Amino acid sequence: MLLLRVLFIAGWLIFSHTPAFALDRETPLTIEADYSASVLIFRVGRVTLNAELEPDNYAAQAHVEAAGLAALFTDFDIDSEVEGQFMATGPQPSHYVHVERTGDKTRRIEVAFENRLAHPTATPEFSSWGDPPASDLDRTGVVDPMTATLLLSEMVAASGGTPCEGSIPVFDGKQRYDLRLASRGTERIRTRGWRGDALVCDAYYIPVSGYDVEDWPTPGETRHPLRMWIAPIADGTAYLPVRLHTRAGFGGVTVELRRLTLE
Repeated sequence: MLLLRVLFIAGWLIFSHTPAFALDRETPLTIEADYSASVLIFRVGRVTLNAELEPDNYAAQAHVEAAGLAALFTDFDIDSEVEGQFMATGPQPSHYVHVERTGDKTRRIEVAFENRLAHPTATPEFSSWGDPPASDLDRTGVVDPMTATLLLSEMVAASGGTPCEGSIPVFDGKQRYDLRLASRGTERIRTRGWRGDALVCDAYYIPVSGYDVEDWPTPGETRHPLRMWIAPIADGTAYLPVRLHTRAGFGGVTVELRRLTLE
């Protein structure tokens, strides 16, 4: 379960850190990106992204799947979609959906955002919405996982590429959690798809509500953050994660950018 959670959150954060829009919202942008996940030297997953970003609106699709060694042990993939608007206060989702397939089981989760309140539906219905379930208060003022750190991207862009601070409230259709952010300076890195200096940012996963007893993350899973290396692209007017890593379990999971196309 930890590997699937890491891949899923990494996929969300990859979308969420696609180019920041605080600097220039006049030019539409299309993004195609491909990431590979590995444990030690073994490939275990893949994350792909397609996004269309207009001056006032955004829409994107992400695909997360087990691959390589992990595919021998689990049949898993998730397709996510989001639509939203860029408001004065930041990106605001209007509709989010993800379809999760594990083995022969499939569940579709949709979230509509109305008056700052997230309204979820699930097909088939969950047998439990968690203990405790996410209340109306928990679901007020939240964003979906794919929109979550567009807020951070805008902060990074507006500040010239340095801050990674604060806490972002996220609701994924059942589980409510915070991403607590901490800056770790800069570092020079190299991946197959990018090389150069990158901002290092830690995201701590803080569960709040909507978890079944057996699904609550253990202290060992939440003790280590998901570390992100966020790099400037497009002459520094946009920022994109080029590497993500967590030490939690399996000896560490690393996700790296392999291919990027901007139009």
